[in-house]
Amino acid sequence: MSIPAADLPPQSFPAVAGPGEPLERARVGVIATMVLARFGWAFAIQVPLVASLALKAQALVGQDQAVAALGAVTSIGAFVAFLANPVFGRLSDRTRGRFGRRRPWLVAGALGLVVSLLGIALAPSIIALGAAWLVAQLFANVYAAPHTATLSDQIPPVQRGLVSGLTGVLQNVAILAAAYTTQFFSQDQLMLALVPGAIGLVFMLAFAFVLPDRPLTHPVVTEKGLKAVLKTFWVSPRQNPDFAWAWISRFLMVLSTFMFTTFRLLYLQKEMGLPIKQAAAVMATGVLFYTIALVASTFLAGWLSDRLKRRKVFIFVSAIIFAIGMAVLSQAHTPETFYSAEVILGLGFGAYVGVDLALVVDILPNPDDAAKDLGVFNIALAVPQTLAPGLGALLIGIGGGHNYALMLITAAVIGLLGAVCILPVKKIR
Repeated sequence: MSIPAADLPPQSFPAVAGPGEPLERARVGVIATMVLARFGWAFAIQVPLVASLALKAQALVGQDQAVAALGAVTSIGAFVAFLANPVFGRLSDRTRGRFGRRRPWLVAGALGLVVSLLGIALAPSIIALGAAWLVAQLFANVYAAPHTATLSDQIPPVQRGLVSGLTGVLQNVAILAAAYTTQFFSQDQLMLALVPGAIGLVFMLAFAFVLPDRPLTHPVVTEKGLKAVLKTFWVSPRQNPDFAWAWISRFLMVLSTFMFTTFRLLYLQKEMGLPIKQAAAVMATGVLFYTIALVASTFLAGWLSDRLKRRKVFIFVSAIIFAIGMAVLSQAHTPETFYSAEVILGLGFGAYVGVDLALVVDILPNPDDAAKDLGVFNIALAVPQTLAPGLGALLIGIGGGHNYALMLITAAVIGLLGAVCILPVKKIR
């Protein structure tokens, strides 16, 4: 007789690898190229999010209209990401052929992303900019969905905290790289597209080359019709409550994060009265402090998580620290205070990314559907990105159009709720 997952006693990690999970430790080359490929993806997608979309929007409609235009463009792109991630995850799970399940999608996504980034740089109107960002988000998720699944495919439970931490570090180093790339090329949209796109493509091709991506050999039961389509976007919260609570926690954390990052450059320009070039320099320095703090806390959290065989406590504490950072940021009126807030945010979010993905992979409902289920989980990454620009713009607009303090305090409260929602997870401590 089977026991429902919710009734199992909590465990540190699975005692043995589940069906379809790897048993042997992953090779160094696989891990290294895996995390570098994630850096390449994050770098390519963060340059537009950090600055190039904002700069392009200002060039097309002027600074006064840029907030509304940027909110609309990023919301449309994030909605596409919401749809694309689980769809391409399921397609990846079901792909059969001598090149493996993940490799064809990884390569296609990286190539398409480069082309769409060029479309952003050359867009002649806001409509064209929105269309280019939509296509960029589509190919970014063709790239990201199978890549995320390789953590389940290739990495055994005893290495997942380490690899999750490394992945989180390099994703956030990519934000730093995006900030400095913006500083160097703030007047050159074409270079803002070519540099991150080329780096993302090279790293992904390296990973695709060394990836031991075994072809799918066992028969796949394929459902048809509307029910099958809907299942692509669904993991039952009643049957998998741990997955559901982890999903809600990530949703709230990402919403809290993107409420600020979408408007970071405009915040520095408006609240501190900085011109674009100086605002880009302050942003780059702030992200540097953020990244140093993040790297330290990510490695510490990932290492301690594997060693102590605990996940939840790190998620909970990290969300609280992150919320404190948002509250400090709401009172930042000088670059120095801004830098202090970035350090606190880096410490909090670093501990979060060091453990978050490892926790989720540990509680996946079915390893054979890893990419699809992780795609559903990544809806908690995409949907908040859709909501955050609109919600942030709405809050900023209250009381005269510059209410960044209200937006940041709201983001802090949302982050605290994200911390609380990880507590009901039972399977993993």
